[in-house]
Parts: sequence; structure tokens; C-alpha cells
Amino acid sequence: MSLESRLLRALAPWLASPKWWVAFSGGLDSSVLLHALARLAGGQALPPIAAIHVHHGLQVAADDWSAHCRAVCERLGVPLQVVRVRVAAGASLERAAREARYAAFADCLGEGELLLTAQHRDDQAETLLFRLLRGAGVRGLAAMPAERALARGRLLRPLLDVSRAELELYARQHGLDWIEDPSNQSLEHARNYLRQRVMPALRQRWPQAAANMARTAAHMAEAQALLDELAVQDLATAQGPSRFDWLPLPSLALPPLRALTPARQRNALRHWLADLTLAPDGDHWAGWDALRDARPDATPRWRLAGGELQRGGERIWWLPAGWLEPAGGPVDWPQPGVALELPGNGTLRLDGAPPSGRLQVRYRQGGEVLALPGRGRRDLKRLLNEAGLPGFVRARLPLLYRDGELIAVANLPQLSAGWPALSWRTPPF
Repeated sequence: MSLESRLLRALAPWLASPKWWVAFSGGLDSSVLLHALARLAGGQALPPIAAIHVHHGLQVAADDWSAHCRAVCERLGVPLQVVRVRVAAGASLERAAREARYAAFADCLGEGELLLTAQHRDDQAETLLFRLLRGAGVRGLAAMPAERALARGRLLRPLLDVSRAELELYARQHGLDWIEDPSNQSLEHARNYLRQRVMPALRQRWPQAAANMARTAAHMAEAQALLDELAVQDLATAQGPSRFDWLPLPSLALPPLRALTPARQRNALRHWLADLTLAPDGDHWAGWDALRDARPDATPRWRLAGGELQRGGERIWWLPAGWLEPAGGPVDWPQPGVALELPGNGTLRLDGAPPSGRLQVRYRQGGEVLALPGRGRRDLKRLLNEAGLPGFVRARLPLLYRDGELIAVANLPQLSAGWPALSWRTPPF
């Protein structure tokens, strides 16, 4: 079967997409993909095709590469969008460039549109080997998925079953010219070392090494899909609502998790944390054990990238980094009939007629006392304990003072001292 026929078969489920974008670097792989699509468009009813070239500005010849891509697209009659990005400085220039590139792709995709990238079977084998050497688990060894969500559309890799040798043959048969990035020759990059030193040695001894490794990646992807299904089942009972429905932080009930084996606990948590933080490595899971097994009166924390997990009663809560920042100082409320914007801490509204006097919103400092009808003056800390409020909320919880006296606590109407209740809408971090 010709490369064009295989490409059309891979893209058949996406013919109703409003637009296909091709990530076009000007290199061999994307040049073949764009050329084959342009040929198919001449005889097939395909969605509109456009190319996007990301100008990283990292090479002296970057402007020449953009010009080359424009010339190719003009010959093929394909619209081209060139996007300039700034690559953040950091330990891994390769990773930073990739992040900038995919951010540019995401910005271009409209609702339901498709981004086509030209990674092939040899790339898949290299990815598997690279991740294996880094000690990746099943999800990592699944390597690159054939398709996934990206912004408002989808990313599709239609050439994952095609070898680099087949792409080279197509390019020479059709007289294509392409860009050779000199950085691809540098052995300082791990992937280049694998591509130039390791993979040739493996192919010499095992000619089908790349195809077999790509097949292993497909097996790992299937295994990961099964693990995801198991995680969804295990999380079903743990994801019930908390007592504090006004607290929009991801949380899980602990008892259903404790009932699972340790391996299933980790699998469920990996699935749940996937959209919140980077996956913890093997050694880091000790933080989960400490969080799960801590005494009820303890305040354990499991710090992860971009936030942390904390215990609150018999639940675990995800606190993004912004939530961990101080809430700020006192805020006067000159118009209590209007919602009050709290700097960095959401909005506050007074339900009912406001009390007279000077109103001010403060946060806990310790030692606060609240006078309650029929109960007298009570220590606020004890009242919050009685309400079962998680400790991590208390530093951000707005307190309403009238003429210097505490009269109400946000979102806890039982602590309003007879005054109208406060409705606090927490900030979206």
C-alpha cells in the first residue's frame, strides 16, 4: 500500500474536521506529510489544509528556514502561518523549545480542528527507549499517542506506522528538498545520541528493532488504557461531594482509597493527579504513605509540582500553589450591599440587610472570639474545629468585623452571630 493510501486510511475518521493544520518545520518528515496531503487533496474531498511553521529563533538560519517553508507552501498551494516564539531559558533547551512550539500550535487550533504532526515509527522507538532509560512506568512507555486532545482541537500523528526509510524513499521519488537542522547532529542531546549511536547498533543486530519497539509502545498504550479504566472504577466512590460544597478544590474521600491495595491506590492517584501535577516518581510516593497513614489530628503535606496534597478530616485535598500564598491584610467594606473583591482571594457577598457601623474583612491571626446567641463568647478556633473545617482553609477564610468586633465567618452561617450570612466565592487558581 502506498504511503498516500496509508495516510488517507489513518485520517479517514477525521474527514469531518473543519480544518487540518500541518506542523511544518521544513524537515524531511513534515515535508513528506505536507506534500502527500497536498497530493491527496487534489483527488479527495478533504477538509481545508493549512501549514504552521514555528520560528524559534534559536539558529542563525531560522529566517532562511521560514523562507524555505513559504516557498514550499506556495508551490503546493497551501496557506502558511509563521509563528515566532520566545524559548524560555532553562536546563533543557530542547524541552523549552518543544513547550513553546506546542503552545503556538494550541493557540492556532480552532474548535474541532486537527493538528497533524509527522512523527514516525523510528521516532516512536526512540521515545520508548529514551523513556525506558529514564525509568518510566507504563504510561511513559506507551510513548507518543496516535492522537490526543490539544486546546480546542486534536493532535494526530498519522505516520506512526511509517518508517523513516519509507519517508526518505517518498521524498526522493518526488524530488523533495528539505531542511537539515545542524543541531540534530549534536550528540549532547540525548535523543540525537540514541538516533545516531544506539539505534544503528540495535538495527545492525536486530533489523526489526524499531518496529518491535513501536509495537511494544502500542502494547503499553493498551495496558495503560486498562489501568485508566480500573482507576475510574476505583475513584468512583472516592469522588463524592465533600461537606463543604462551596470549596472548589479537587478532593477525594480517604476510606475508599484505603480499602484498595497499595498498587491500586497509586494507580488511582496517578489518574486523578494527571491534570493537576506531574506524575510522582517512585521514591516520591513515600509522601502518599505519610499522608494516608497520619493521625487524624496531624497536618501532613505531600508536596508536588505546582501545589500539594493535604488532609482535611477523612479527605485529601489538592491545593494549587496559588492557594498556598497568603491571603493579604484587612479590607474595608464601604458598600456592603455590593460584592467585595478580596485581593487574591475571590469575592464576598453579604446575604441580607447589612449591619450598621464600620465593616472590615480580616483573616485569622489567632485568639479571635465570636459571640453567639445562647452560647456566649466562644473561641473561634474551637468553633471551626466543631464545624470540621479543614485547617488549610482557615488562613484564607474571610472574617467580618463591625467596629472592630468579629460578627460573622464566611460560608458558615451557624457562625454569623445573628447577622446576615457571608457568601464567599473562592478564587479560581
